[in-house]
Amino acid sequence: MHPTDLPAQDRGGSIDLLVHGGDVLTVDAAGTLVTDGAVAVRGGRIVEVGPAERLRAAYEAAEEIDARGCLVLPGLINTHTHLAMTLLRGIADDVTLQGFLARVIPREAELLSPDTVTAGIRGAIAESVRGGVTTALDMYWFHEAAADAARDAGWRLLTGPTFMDVPEPPDGRPYGERLGWAAAHLKAHAPAPGTRPVVFAHSAYTLNPEQLTAIAALAREHGALLHLHAAENAGEVATVTEQHGMRPVELLDSLGVLGPDTLLAHAVDLTDAEIATLARTGTGVAHCPVSNLKLGCGIARVPELLDAGVTVGLGTDGAVSSNTLDLLGAVKVAALVHKAGGDPTAVGAEQAVRMATIESARALGLDGQLGSLEAGKRADLVVLDLERPHLTPRHDPWSMLAYAASAADVRDTVVEGRVLMRGRDLLTLDEPAVLRALRDAATTSEATPPEVANSEVAPSV
Repeated sequence: MHPTDLPAQDRGGSIDLLVHGGDVLTVDAAGTLVTDGAVAVRGGRIVEVGPAERLRAAYEAAEEIDARGCLVLPGLINTHTHLAMTLLRGIADDVTLQGFLARVIPREAELLSPDTVTAGIRGAIAESVRGGVTTALDMYWFHEAAADAARDAGWRLLTGPTFMDVPEPPDGRPYGERLGWAAAHLKAHAPAPGTRPVVFAHSAYTLNPEQLTAIAALAREHGALLHLHAAENAGEVATVTEQHGMRPVELLDSLGVLGPDTLLAHAVDLTDAEIATLARTGTGVAHCPVSNLKLGCGIARVPELLDAGVTVGLGTDGAVSSNTLDLLGAVKVAALVHKAGGDPTAVGAEQAVRMATIESARALGLDGQLGSLEAGKRADLVVLDLERPHLTPRHDPWSMLAYAASAADVRDTVVEGRVLMRGRDLLTLDEPAVLRALRDAATTSEATPPEVANSEVAPSV
């Protein structure tokens, strides 16, 4: 919506927040940059984006952020993560995906509870807010605790029931009870503003075809996004092929699981035909380049996915497989790693930034509400401090964000019009208390990690 399209009663007058004086990178379709711009916010939504001089004259703001010397951009959106895995950061490094899973599973079983997940998620929110991430899609156990912690912090979280058919799951709920439990949860909980219902089906190697079909039907009944891991590496593809006679994407397509309300995490090991299938069905992909590289999974075929018209968002994966929740870091890797084949234009700076903002929003089915700074959208934004040696001089904001900026450059973070971080001070979390609780929760179990068996696939969220 263009500011001039706003109803007259919405232009001018009292507002809740005015962010002014910085350059505003809107990430709209035209890639508009408003030099010395401003963003006016009322009731959690953007009222207008335009020149600072005009908006300061038109609006009386209850709260202001002086963004001079800064870049204002949309909040970053993490489309695939396991946030409370902050509890396990550093316990499974320098192993294969299968070895990683074998090491993490036992520790999760003994460590996870609503209380430890709460501690883990609060640490993850603090880290994310500091890095300019305003929204995340989080697949993990005890999602109710995660939702409560995010709500208390004023942070935008998409989460919901997770399905895995494994013995003794950390939440103690056997698979046979999960469909009824999930249905009751979806009926009882309306999504928060700027979110949508989500159902998580872990993968085609932890769920059988009948289960996957039932879970997909449940998601569609409730208008939920269906999110699952698929084709993360060659080992997973081989396992699913051995179990079901089809590769993961082939199997999901045969079951009718793919579609515009389905988002696949990773999708690294894809054939040309599978890329065409994702494009035909409108299925999105959450690209996690840091995790994929660290676990030796390979490099996702993102240029080919984009050429085929597949929506590709960006994710960090969990802090145990990527070690940080730094989505700006993932932007840089996404812009660089696909050039390794010899084409420096494979994924450009602007494309990588869009993958962390508007394309991530599109992957979640929320591009009408999030992902760009435009009138009518939710007021999620980040103020990046440009008065830094590594950001000077500044010729191109897209290039600067993709290749030079870091999470440490984020000065202010706003979600739904509420300032969560101002001047690098967290306002809705007691950071020292959060870190103490995270350390205490992570040491609840002192068990020694098991020996890693790199040849065996073990299930993990």
